[in-house]
Amino acid sequence: MLSANQNHAEESLVMTSPSIQTLGIVGTGAMGRGIAQIAAQAGLRVRLFDTNAAAIDAARSYLQDTFAKLTAKGKMTAEQASAATANVFAAATLEDLADCDVVVEAIVEKLEVKRELFVKLEAILRTDAILASNTSSLSITAIATACQHPERVAGYHFFNPVPLMKVVEVIDGLRTAPAVGDALMELSRRLGHTPVRCKDMPGFIVNHAGRGMNIEGLKTAGEGVASFADIDAIMREQAGFRMGPFELMDLTGLDVSHPVMESIYRQFFDEPRYRPSAITAVRYAGGMLGRKTGEGFYAYPDGQKAVAPEAPVPTDKPASVWISRAHERGHAAVARLLAQLGVTPEAGNTPSDNALIVVTPYGEDATTCAVEQGLDATRVIAIDTLFPFETAKRRVLMTTPATRADMRAAAHALFAADGVPVTVIRDSAGFVAQRIVSIIVSIAADIAQQRIATPGDIDRAVTLGLGYPKGPLSLGDALGADAILQTLRTLQRVTGDMRYRPSPWLARRAALGLSLLSEES
Repeated sequence: MLSANQNHAEESLVMTSPSIQTLGIVGTGAMGRGIAQIAAQAGLRVRLFDTNAAAIDAARSYLQDTFAKLTAKGKMTAEQASAATANVFAAATLEDLADCDVVVEAIVEKLEVKRELFVKLEAILRTDAILASNTSSLSITAIATACQHPERVAGYHFFNPVPLMKVVEVIDGLRTAPAVGDALMELSRRLGHTPVRCKDMPGFIVNHAGRGMNIEGLKTAGEGVASFADIDAIMREQAGFRMGPFELMDLTGLDVSHPVMESIYRQFFDEPRYRPSAITAVRYAGGMLGRKTGEGFYAYPDGQKAVAPEAPVPTDKPASVWISRAHERGHAAVARLLAQLGVTPEAGNTPSDNALIVVTPYGEDATTCAVEQGLDATRVIAIDTLFPFETAKRRVLMTTPATRADMRAAAHALFAADGVPVTVIRDSAGFVAQRIVSIIVSIAADIAQQRIATPGDIDRAVTLGLGYPKGPLSLGDALGADAILQTLRTLQRVTGDMRYRPSPWLARRAALGLSLLSEES
């Protein structure tokens, strides 16, 4: 435990720190170059160090060329480019970083290597200089244990490519002085980035919150519910994401994605929400890594993703349609849609003998709906109503294992009658987008529950870092926290899998009708 004198000394150490004017960067790979670029453009003196002297020269040439290209595109003036180039200096040795106010390491992701570097830097830098790590996966607290003054060590996690990804995570280790994080937050704004603040926990915010999309997508595919392409199309066109999970993993590369999935799962002591999949393990072992190898979840002949065309839409519609009233919200949504399609559903409490039976599950599978509601499973079709039909660009239907082929075809023809694409999947608790989005919201709620970050910072980090259409908590608000909660509880009941257990934080806000972005006083 620190003494009162030590605490006072540490407070003085950071409170007397001058404004940040000189930034040191150790490591001149893609991340180091990106951080150097935005710092030089912001008017800071930048000192670049790398154990490979040739890499420093290459980085400076790269930055000079980058500034010239930005000038040619009209994004910088010639004077600004010249000033930014002049702000970048080579550091022949670590000792040349002695005048830096902050040093950011962007080297190999190995704990002992980073610790060794920070010990050397601590002996060189002023006592009020900040040591920052751009690590994406290692504990800031663990890195700082090598230092005599761990209070000056913080995480400073940028995303690649740094100039375009306008978010940076400022991570407080267990011993990081608050003023150090404050200084890095302010520096981020000077660099033109949006900073988000978080505790030192596995995955920080973005890599933690991003678990839901890929892992639940893999779980869905692993159950044989739908093809990789169908799952991606559903997430893009029904749920509104820029990419589905398999497109995203192909872009990132399984050499990056799979080890991160395994690492975060283990770091959270085998938390079921983060359980990886054998699907990626096999493909990773086989070298089918994605775009970079020309083959992943998709093939990439000539560098372009190959996707088979969708099957033609059937033509024969059902003679009559009956909508279950087990979920009033779902019943109302389907009734409005059928009215737009010019179809009047049956009004009775039970379906006629030949009617297509439409159910609207929230977390259930079609089989559970048929059995619990006493319906003829051979005529049952489920339709996903969590996402508004008015804005969704794809509709998703689901069959029971007993659904007749003619009923499946008739439902497809009916719900695609106005030209909106329809995907028909096999039986699944929670369809595809329901379960993936509910998990995304649930993990974000759990991050807030643990006070790793504020609700606002969680949404900002995910929106900017992952490109989601909304932050996960805003998405929960838009779809309805009560609907998300119902979906999660039903998923857990139907599957028995603890990965779907909802956070108490989410349950309380749904019960009280509070926005998921609300802060506690």
